[in-house]
Amino acid sequence: MSVSTNDLRNGMTLNLPEGLFNVVEFQHVKPGKGGAFVRTKLKNQRTGAVIERTYRADEKLDQAIIDKREMQFLYRDGGEYVFMDTRSYDQLQVETGLLGDANNYLKEGDDAVLEFFGDEIVGVELPAAVELTIAETEPGLQGDRVSGARKPATLETGLVIQVPLFVNPGELVKVDTRTGEYLTRA
Repeated sequence: MSVSTNDLRNGMTLNLPEGLFNVVEFQHVKPGKGGAFVRTKLKNQRTGAVIERTYRADEKLDQAIIDKREMQFLYRDGGEYVFMDTRSYDQLQVETGLLGDANNYLKEGDDAVLEFFGDEIVGVELPAAVELTIAETEPGLQGDRVSGARKPATLETGLVIQVPLFVNPGELVKVDTRTGEYLTRA
């Protein structure tokens, strides 16, 4: 499907020769001399790399139609994650590599929105924050209350994050899925 550069919106996905790109931001520019143009910042859907491109006003680009499906993560099967479509109850096996960083935040029973372009998974939408259990960290000592001091902690998914000194193994913590940072105890 073709879309004009005049109709670009943030979050729109474009199918460019280099791959799928999300529009991060765009700006229409009308200089005093010459034709108008559109300056864009685009993020590669697969690699996360951000590029800047300039297009003539009213230039046609291919818009990619992304199908978003609500899925529930059931379990891991070797190197694959097994999801269930919450509408049709169909099961889908997904290779770990296709999930990007999402596999650091998914535990059994969690919901996620998988983004499909045709039959290919191109992204995973997670909640802004998830609650995960601390699997391993050095225990906090009485009096360990140094302001802002942190220690490494391994979560149940295998992700290692920095947590305050008072957090102990077995505790439930809230983690930001966009930055991978500790937010608070749950």
